[in-house]
Amino acid sequence: MSGWRGRTANVALALAVGLVAVVGLVVQSRGIDTAAEWAALLAVLLSASALYVRRRYPVPVGVVALAAVGAYGALLHRPGPIMLVFVVALYTVVDEGHLTVAIGLGLASVIAFAMADSYNRSPNTMNGATLLHAGWLVAVIVGVTRNRRAYLAEAQARAVVAEQRLEEEARRRATEERLRIARELHDVLGHHLSLINVQASAALHRPDPVRTGQALTAIKQASKETLSELRATLGALRQEGAPAVVPAPGLTRLDDLIRTAGRPELEIRTELAETRSLPPEVDLAVYRIVQEALTNVARHASATAAVVRVRPDHDDVIVEVEDDGTGQPGTPGSGIRGMRDRALALGGSLTTGSQPDGGFRVHARLPMRPRPAPKGEQT
Repeated sequence: MSGWRGRTANVALALAVGLVAVVGLVVQSRGIDTAAEWAALLAVLLSASALYVRRRYPVPVGVVALAAVGAYGALLHRPGPIMLVFVVALYTVVDEGHLTVAIGLGLASVIAFAMADSYNRSPNTMNGATLLHAGWLVAVIVGVTRNRRAYLAEAQARAVVAEQRLEEEARRRATEERLRIARELHDVLGHHLSLINVQASAALHRPDPVRTGQALTAIKQASKETLSELRATLGALRQEGAPAVVPAPGLTRLDDLIRTAGRPELEIRTELAETRSLPPEVDLAVYRIVQEALTNVARHASATAAVVRVRPDHDDVIVEVEDDGTGQPGTPGSGIRGMRDRALALGGSLTTGSQPDGGFRVHARLPMRPRPAPKGEQT
């Protein structure tokens, strides 16, 4: 579409300049009667037509316009309105960056103008028209050059700003990706290694063949799941967009998580309300938040019971993990920070804290349709 607009503008400019030059010739000659006047008219028409391709071939068009000016002066022995054609051509030469060529064309046109004007001027008369013409051409060259330099400087400044924005965006995305990878690895390794530690500690402190066998079975299952999830995570990182070897965990694997997350002294109860199908990123966030919360319960809470609740609430899904532990919460670590980051990344929220009757509570609200976190809350 812009190409058609450019062609239309070029045609309109060539017609307008040609019309003014032709009318000026007719008025100056008081009609076109002689062969010289017809030849001058042809020079006007040819040079004005050449303006159509002035942007594609600026220097050749400038040369054609200069030749037409010289021919016009030689035929009619006076300068004329054909100079308008040359001014437009000269403007284009300067605007396209050919400053040296423009200066040469300008000097040549001043010589041609002076020679044409000398036919009708007394030898003792100062050639004021030639000086005026020279001053006009200098103004065109200097003005266009200044505008072009200003335009190029502005374009360069915009390019620098655009490049800086691209670099900042790339750094921001790289930072977000590093945080995502760190959070994912923490959740995958932290939960299972904590579970292995708890089970191993139980087996060592209470040497009972039955419980030792249960602990070893739990350790074996946890290590197997750790390797499986770690392999899937690293595979996705090595080849972006490739299908994961193991599907990302979600609500469908919550029962398996709860069955392996506890210890003999910890009873975990679930209250799962029917929830419509969740987007993959929300489904994964629900699983990871429950996983990290149960990891904290097993490691720090000294709890005997915990409850996991997942329920819909209008366009959100609520995730709650409560325990009856007596352990005092310490400074929030990377686990709680990771849960909060997951919630915020989806446009949700997460709160943690002690309960009035004892124990600890994790409460997350996640939108079923993820939306960007508000500015100032993104991590």
